Amino acid sequence: MSDTPKFEVIDRRKYKAEEEEREAAGRTATPAPAPVPEPKPEPKAEARREESRPGPQLVTEVPGSGAAAGDELENELETGAEGGPAVPPPPTAEESREQKTAYDASTERLEELIRAQNPGIGPQPAVTFDHLLNQLYVTAMIQMGAGQDGQRARIDILGARQTIDMIGILAEKTRGNLTEAEDRMLQSALYEARMAFLELTNMISLQSMQPPPAPPPGKR
Repeated sequence: MSDTPKFEVIDRRKYKAEEEEREAAGRTATPAPAPVPEPKPEPKAEARREESRPGPQLVTEVPGSGAAAGDELENELETGAEGGPAVPPPPTAEESREQKTAYDASTERLEELIRAQNPGIGPQPAVTFDHLLNQLYVTAMIQMGAGQDGQRARIDILGARQTIDMIGILAEKTRGNLTEAEDRMLQSALYEARMAFLELTNMISLQSMQPPPAPPPGKR
């Protein structure tokens, strides 16, 4: 038996290959950690209150698209604040003349139809300032109970006041543009209507100040 030591050669590549296979298998078997979802920002307190509130909601955005709609609305508001309600531009002289011609022709055709169905009727008189004033005056007097004899008068005191104010506006706006007869008629109608209004309001005030009637005897 020989005393010479024996050496054994070990192939390290085999162990290295097995180690790499185990690492690859471990990576395949171990699942990747799931991504943690980012927390969603909580809605503001005001938004939560708006969503939980039932019924109609206040609209804070101006309807329209873009800054052009906002600028247009702002211009309209400025026009209304400075010069009153926005009105369309007045018609031109040519447009007014054409319209007047068409209106007169339509009126003439209407009168022809009326005369054809009623041969005895004559042409309708033209409307004058006297007709306008008389219409307002009669309306005011009827609203104050005139011409209602034999029945309980129905009085519209607020409507009468508005009609009398219309006559006052007519007197103010036509000052210096009426004939002497027209101005005298206007002032007389306004004076008479105002006097009737004063008498009626005084009567209403006296009736409201009177005590209520006493109950009949024997009844409570």
